[in-house]
Amino acid sequence: MFRACLTVATTFLCAQVSLYATDLLPADQPMESVIDHYVDDLIKTNDVQTASQIDEHILIRRLTLDLAGRIPTTAELHAFVSADPATRRAKLVDKLLASPDFIDHHRNELQVLLEYPDRRNDKDFRNYLLWATEQNRPWNTMFRDMLAGDENDEYQKAALQFVRHRAKSLDDLTNDTAVLFFGVNVSCAKCHDHPLVEDWKQDHYYGMQSFFSRTFLTKKQSLGEKFYGDVKFTTTSGVEKQAQFMFLNGSVVKDDTPELDDDSRKKYDALVKKLQQDDKIEVSYPEFRPRERLVETASHKDNDAFLARNIVNRIWHRMTGRGIVDPPDQLHSENSPSHPELLDWLARDTVENGYDLKRLIRGIALSRIYSRSSEWNSAAAPPSPHYFAVAIPRPLSPRQYAMSLLVATRNPPHWEQWLTKPAEDWKKERTNLENATNNWDDAFEIPGENFQVAVDEALFFSNNNRIDNDLLRDSGDRLVGHLKKLDDPEAALSAAFEAVNSRQPTDDERKAIIEYLESRREDSPAAIKQVVWALLTGPELRFNH
Repeated sequence: MFRACLTVATTFLCAQVSLYATDLLPADQPMESVIDHYVDDLIKTNDVQTASQIDEHILIRRLTLDLAGRIPTTAELHAFVSADPATRRAKLVDKLLASPDFIDHHRNELQVLLEYPDRRNDKDFRNYLLWATEQNRPWNTMFRDMLAGDENDEYQKAALQFVRHRAKSLDDLTNDTAVLFFGVNVSCAKCHDHPLVEDWKQDHYYGMQSFFSRTFLTKKQSLGEKFYGDVKFTTTSGVEKQAQFMFLNGSVVKDDTPELDDDSRKKYDALVKKLQQDDKIEVSYPEFRPRERLVETASHKDNDAFLARNIVNRIWHRMTGRGIVDPPDQLHSENSPSHPELLDWLARDTVENGYDLKRLIRGIALSRIYSRSSEWNSAAAPPSPHYFAVAIPRPLSPRQYAMSLLVATRNPPHWEQWLTKPAEDWKKERTNLENATNNWDDAFEIPGENFQVAVDEALFFSNNNRIDNDLLRDSGDRLVGHLKKLDDPEAALSAAFEAVNSRQPTDDERKAIIEYLESRREDSPAAIKQVVWALLTGPELRFNH
């Protein structure tokens, strides 16, 4: 039911609907059970067939890619397969979530989501995301850090790179904030009310823009805010309007800018000019700071469904390949969620549990829908992806792929020691692996919708010396060197498949490759190298399936 309100704490007027459905499952239900209930309910209602559950080999691979950002080592694979089936999944999920792997991988995934395309791998921003992930910093607090953090705090200053990199483009700053934090692409409402979505008017676009219009970069690259300034726009009927400080749901923040006479305006204009030209001038901030008011408004309990629903939808998309609202930047009334009650339950749970993203990821990882197969073996056409009845193969991110290549091509016995070594020792090893991916990350494309392996990537694997010198080196510390020492071709083949694909070869694969190795017995090292190269460049390693 719509209602009008005045909230004194953040001084905004609003017209809004109830944030969450009132007939949701109880909050104390296990998240994985809630997920399966809502997804399976739609499946049963529409008599939809589902794919089978994946086996233990694909399960550990999928979980390790999603929670650790890499494929499992052969030692981890063997330990998981031999563990108690009744408890091994939950134990693995909790172990990975508590590991240094998760910290690095979660940081990397947030970086891909949030970084400015022209500033890929910004060191300061990556350091902030790592720091925030290490302490499981709540998402709403990270939102505040990135939009209105304290320039005098080491980490919050780095978080402000989100604004700093976009500060020269008011459109980028406005739309990226709306898209990445609220799931709303308002760019189509810049020149006119959105032609297809009743929700988004020019008032919303310029209302959001007004929160950033006073932001500027100082000479020393700090963020300042002007002491006054309005946003004006012209409607399609030719009427000039002054934008209010308006949030996406119509909440209007009271403009507390003091009345300034001409002399005061000249004084503040001169100060801003000095800040932009002289790096020795300390930044002075006005009492009314629109970016802070945006954070207060979006984080307020009467409005936080935008922030909560968006991050739930983003994490769901990351873990399953599709959003509950899809595409994720189209959270509006004309693009209904596939499972509205589920989205509401997860958003409510996220808010009530302090925006703990690790909790959300755990719940998804333990659900049955997460462990459905991506193979469809029925003669009938596969169901629409919005049912989540069949898993969606997902291309690996550049760092996931680079990390997996490094893990796959290391001598398999090397990984056995880490099953018993202290966690602090593995943290150092993981850091070394993470640093090594810096040299590979730029070789691979950040996957988008309808991803296909680029020609550049195919040529890289075919022609770049780093493939031979690094990945396919036949020294004792590499997979090829290990396989070369094995007298039995069957054992070598099994070891290669486990190292790269986390499984044993099928009968057909085994037969074909053994025949190939036998035909090249006189040049066995080169043949083994060719087999490993074929596995590394195959789609099975390139995708989380």
